[in-house]
Amino acid sequence: MTETERDLDAMLAAARARRDDLPDGLAARILADAATVQAAQTAGSERRLPTRGPGFWAQLRGALGGWPGLGGLATACAAGVWIGLAPPDFLPDPVTLVYQDEADLDVMGGASLSEFLSEDG
Repeated sequence: MTETERDLDAMLAAARARRDDLPDGLAARILADAATVQAAQTAGSERRLPTRGPGFWAQLRGALGGWPGLGGLATACAAGVWIGLAPPDFLPDPVTLVYQDEADLDVMGGASLSEFLSEDG
């Protein structure tokens, strides 16, 4: 067994032996809440248990107008991506705005893709 393995074994043994205690009063509050819930269930649910509200995604869906709103948002997103990748003639091409010089657009050195794919070795 190497020194590193002995050090690791010692650290793991120390971690197993360590007990993390709950903060003061937390265990008492947890047990009091559990007793309240048990009493409510035993008494025939006279006291209403707290219910969880809608989750994040349900709230977001509601804020955007439900499923029709999400469908419209997805359609607008797809149209934006399409217009960005293949702009109409009356809109400037974003690639030409970034690369002003025609030489910058030639990333393959004047060769076509078929030449690269057909090359042997």
